[in-house]
Order: sequence, then C-alpha cells, then structure tokens
Amino acid sequence: MRVVSLVPSSTETLLHLGADVIACTRFCEQPRISHVGGTKNPDIDAIVALAPDVVVLDREENRQEDAAALKEAGVELFVSDVTTLAGALKVVRELATLVGGTSAPDVAPVVAPIGRSVFVPIWRRPWMSINGQTYGASLLDHLGCTLVTAEMDDAYPEVELEQISAWAPDVIAVPSEPYEFNDTHLAELQEASPNSTVVRVDGQDLFWWGSRTQRAITRLHAALRSV
Repeated sequence: MRVVSLVPSSTETLLHLGADVIACTRFCEQPRISHVGGTKNPDIDAIVALAPDVVVLDREENRQEDAAALKEAGVELFVSDVTTLAGALKVVRELATLVGGTSAPDVAPVVAPIGRSVFVPIWRRPWMSINGQTYGASLLDHLGCTLVTAEMDDAYPEVELEQISAWAPDVIAVPSEPYEFNDTHLAELQEASPNSTVVRVDGQDLFWWGSRTQRAITRLHAALRSV
C-alpha cells in the first residue's frame, strides 16, 4: 500500500504503523520522505505522478478543491475528520486497517485529573483560541481541565485580552504552534490575567492526534499538573 499523506498527524501515525509513506507535506517534519507541497497547497500533478494507492487527507487540514482534483484524477482518498479524542483513536484504527498495521491501544484514563480552568491562545493579532468542539479541547477535558472558551460559537474564536481577564483562568497554556509566541506575548497574557499561571506547552502534543496521543497526554499532564 503506497501512501501519500497530506496530514502531519496522519503521516506520523502511518509511519508508526509501518506504512509505506512515499510522500508527505513539508509540514510533516519528515526530511527523509519526498515532499509534495503544503497542507493547503499540495502539488496535485506530483501526487498523481507518484501513482499512490491512497492519499490521506483531513477535512480541516486540507482544502476541498484539492480533494476534488485528486478524486477527479482517479486517486483513492482517505479523509479523516478528527474533533475528539475518541474520534482520533477511531481514525488510528481505521488507518491501521487500511495499511495492515498494528493499531495503537486505547489511551489510559488519567489517574489524577488536573482540575484547573485553562485558556489556550493559538494566534495573536487577533488573539484566537479553541472551543469545546476541537480535538485539543477534548484532550484537555480528558486531563480534567475546564476550557474557559469551550462554549464559544466558533471552533477557533477571536478573543479580547479583556475577556481573558474576566475569565481569570487558573492556567494560560501557551502552545508552541501554530503561532510562535515569544516572551513579550506571554507578558501580555500575564498582564491581562495577573492571577493566572502562564506556562508553555508542546503544541504538537496538544493538536497532533494519533500515535503520539498516549505519550502526549502524559507529557501535558505533567506540564499542567506542575503549575
């Protein structure tokens, strides 16, 4: 099964499952595998020329027009749609079945739930966060955290610093991606909510689902529990 993966989480997971990943995006952080563009601008002609058995995409990561172009070219597609921890584990099992690999086990329950309210910034100018209908929120819920933006309408809502002050979360968990927050940005967040503890966390652990999930839970639990 020759696979092209246009989803960083899936690429990592497919390799863990022993799949023959012949190409991926430049964002997948796999320097030894050929790159076919980015998640939002893949090289369709190059992908078709590779004659893969399947191309793996994600509803959120990739564009519908690229999926349509690949389908029109006669390429078989596998499209994930991960918004919860349970959904991520389901996709891992489906990918394992697809490539004939051994599926990862279900994640273990958290022995000591963190029990803290959390705000997660993902962008600046404008400030943005995540709501409860996202994988990151589901992971935090599994850890026993209460996301202060859970009830907002958009999956990735814009927020104001004044709102963060009003929420007064116990923890402001600043991920390493998708935005590169520097110390000045962290100081802005601290000033907006003086009683919150600002802590850096691994953005890939929080947002990349798949084969890393169990280890990510352990690392995030340690980072947030220590606050």
